[in-house]
Amino acid sequence: MDRYEKKGYLDTDFKFFHLIDTALREFNYHYHEFDKIIIFLSGNVNYMIEGKSYMLEPRDILLVNRNDIHKPKINFSQPYERIVIYISPLFMEKYHTASYDLANCFHLAKKEHSNVIRIHPAKRQKLLNLIDNLKKALTENAFASDLSAKLLFLEFMIHLNRAILDHQIETISTTVYDKKIIEILQYINANLFETIKSDNLSQKFFISKYHMMRKFKEETGYSIHQYITNKRLLCSRDLIQQDIPITKVCFDCGFKDYSTFSRAFKTIFKTTPREYKKSRQ
Repeated sequence: MDRYEKKGYLDTDFKFFHLIDTALREFNYHYHEFDKIIIFLSGNVNYMIEGKSYMLEPRDILLVNRNDIHKPKINFSQPYERIVIYISPLFMEKYHTASYDLANCFHLAKKEHSNVIRIHPAKRQKLLNLIDNLKKALTENAFASDLSAKLLFLEFMIHLNRAILDHQIETISTTVYDKKIIEILQYINANLFETIKSDNLSQKFFISKYHMMRKFKEETGYSIHQYITNKRLLCSRDLIQQDIPITKVCFDCGFKDYSTFSRAFKTIFKTTPREYKKSRQ
């Protein structure tokens, strides 16, 4: 595998899916340009995000920030059923004011280093009822059904964030992870645009270089160099969207020369930085 896969697309404020997989299916590590909420309903699933692994229980809510590398590992002895919602970060920005931020739940996932939350039963039923109503609104052909769906989605996000702010949730610790690899991942992401070499990481975290490289790929699906390059490219794409000059983006994101940056960008996004900027304009 030469690169992480970019999965899904989003051309609206949000997208809603109710999915059930019963046949054997293998998922690769992938990422999204948007935030994602998964409400796990049934199955035997171990969900891996950025080196952490979570054994899900029914009605767990999984929060996946955009650009997070993730995949589910599924035991198909049971059907894998879930609600999936894709959410545009630009849409969420419209609901970020001095008094509230509907993206607070995703900020919590980063702050607590946990992508899975478990809602207390009383609040959970309210959220599940809203999801049922949202699903109906999206499938019916009634007057202003699209507006009704948007309002229900916003109400869902309000109640989800209220549950978090009212401490009616439990953040679920990852059940399986390699502490050293998590520390290395956190260090890489905190120093993403600096020069990072495997030898230096090995010395800093007191771990054999070759053992580190093997475990890193085992836990993330990628080599250290590939992980750093892909993360830098994902950040560069976000900066280009903000209309920052491409040459500045190249060097700010840790690339030493433009030609290397442009080739790598085209490999992962199937377009050059200049073409991408033009398409966004």
